[in-house]
Amino acid sequence: MLDFDLAQLYETETKRLNEQVKRNIKRFPEDFMFRLTTTEWQSMRSQLVTASSESPMRSQFATASNELSLPSQVVTASQSKRNTIITPYAFTEQGIAMLSGVLNSDKAINMNIAIMRAFVELRRVLLSHIDIRAQFETIREHLTNHDVQLNGIYDSIENLLDEKVEKRK
Repeated sequence: MLDFDLAQLYETETKRLNEQVKRNIKRFPEDFMFRLTTTEWQSMRSQLVTASSESPMRSQFATASNELSLPSQVVTASQSKRNTIITPYAFTEQGIAMLSGVLNSDKAINMNIAIMRAFVELRRVLLSHIDIRAQFETIREHLTNHDVQLNGIYDSIENLLDEKVEKRK
């Protein structure tokens, strides 16, 4: 997701979001966040379609077709104050989660709490799976022991039958 979309999601200004990212840059390695190249940004901007002013939807991303010619300077309401020379940051899933930890809006704080609770629940589920795995291993060992014991019983029965057959001869 792009910085201005996340600013809207976390109910903060894009400028404030980017300030927090810069203050906490060590928390955002390349696999968490990167800046779009000018070419990538121009390509995305050329695919923006602005809806009519009567429409409740102010703008949307759409793939431009050959028949549709769009002005290259289409700007949405969320980007209207953006310096178009500076390309936006793009955040990966991990970057979005990290961002919720460095922003101070109520929405970001609630999102961060939800993420922490999800991690705790995930750990609980994984630990219960480890317990189940240990139980399966115990059952497998018992079955292996039972197989050995059953094979011994089958061998003994075969020996008894062989002895009985020999005595009849």
